[in-house]
Amino acid sequence: MTTLLRFRNVALRRGGRVLFEGLDLAIGPGQALQVSGPNGSGKSSLIRLAAGLLVPEHGEVERSSLALADDNLALDRELPLGRALRFWGGSTADAMDALGVAHLAEVPVRLLSSGQAKRATLARVAASGAPLWLLDEPLNALDMEGAARLSAIVARHLASGGAVLAASHQPLAGEWRMLELGR
Repeated sequence: MTTLLRFRNVALRRGGRVLFEGLDLAIGPGQALQVSGPNGSGKSSLIRLAAGLLVPEHGEVERSSLALADDNLALDRELPLGRALRFWGGSTADAMDALGVAHLAEVPVRLLSSGQAKRATLARVAASGAPLWLLDEPLNALDMEGAARLSAIVARHLASGGAVLAASHQPLAGEWRMLELGR
């Protein structure tokens, strides 16, 4: 099986303390892994490590091309949403429809509510075409409809051979393998 993300004996130290060590994981096509644990256990740091934004203290991380959704919107706040998403390429119209933000295409990104901005970030990831999605607290700011739309796009991504690594305090809909940090 092709592996889209692999950690081999990975250790990560932040702020002078070891968040985790000896971590081995592999995620292949059609697989979803949810990372959970208390605040400060390293969930977001694990996502950043998987994205290549952090370097492990030791061990090896291999990754395919990926798209990251975290607290950084990564959209030009002055542009209308549709234009801001098109900057990233991909099938933005389909992604905007899937996340229920197509009607906001002409609204400047800076005027979006927190929930609309989260949906826009998820639309950016969905439109990316990347096989590996990294989602840090994807349910934050989403209402019930937004959570249902997230679940639907994740299911489609997995069915098409993509993979998802998500860090969340809240249970995510669907079938997820679980990794608990900090226990």
